[in-house]
Amino acid sequence: MSYSLSLRSIAICLALFVAGVSSAAEPPSADPAIDKIRTALAKRLGDVNLDSIEASPVPGLYEVLIGARLFYVSSDGRYFIQGKMNDLDTGQDLTEVKVSAARKKLLDAVDEKNKIVFGTGKEKHTINVFTDVDCGYCRKLHSQIDKYNKEGIEVRYLAFPRAGVNSESGRKMKSVWCADDRQKALSEAKQGKVPEVKNCDDPVADEYALGKVIGVSGTPALVLENGELIPGYIPPTRLKKLLDSKGLGKK
Repeated sequence: MSYSLSLRSIAICLALFVAGVSSAAEPPSADPAIDKIRTALAKRLGDVNLDSIEASPVPGLYEVLIGARLFYVSSDGRYFIQGKMNDLDTGQDLTEVKVSAARKKLLDAVDEKNKIVFGTGKEKHTINVFTDVDCGYCRKLHSQIDKYNKEGIEVRYLAFPRAGVNSESGRKMKSVWCADDRQKALSEAKQGKVPEVKNCDDPVADEYALGKVIGVSGTPALVLENGELIPGYIPPTRLKKLLDSKGLGKK
């Protein structure tokens, strides 16, 4: 995930997903530095919800979670750091631990009816996949959807038209998500068939914005059960081994 965004860019990106959501008045914190940081960032980010501000493992440095992006800020609110924090003793990526948990929380909040699901519900593993009907590797992944299911992996698709919601791909995906048989429409679209134009209260724009917030920059983008984001195509057997190696899935 890239963190090469300016504060203003962060605000614009997140506004797509949290438009109209204001930061509620926060009670005074026991740590005065947190109030100072909140005030300083509010001046620069405007009406963007700061999900949490708390002390990091490094004295004088605080963690600021915005959506599924984690940043570090000095205790006076002046210095803003974009990057990863690693514990050299344990080898653990401390930033990714927090970000994965935030991704999982955001994805768990998505209504399942807004996803296009392939699986029986009895599979051991479940992955969320941000997809584009015109993406080559997305099509390759979907051509093996039965193999993923046989490997015990349920696939839940979310829309992410890479060229934007109003692109040709975006319009196709709106029609797919509005189809009477969305599984069939998605499969046919990934085979190159132009879907019948349909209109409804579709979730494509919301899912595209969510993808941006959690760090999706291309497709397919796989989000594992623990919230870990893996960009790109992974063959069914290798993906199963990866999921098992992480101890994920139903026990």
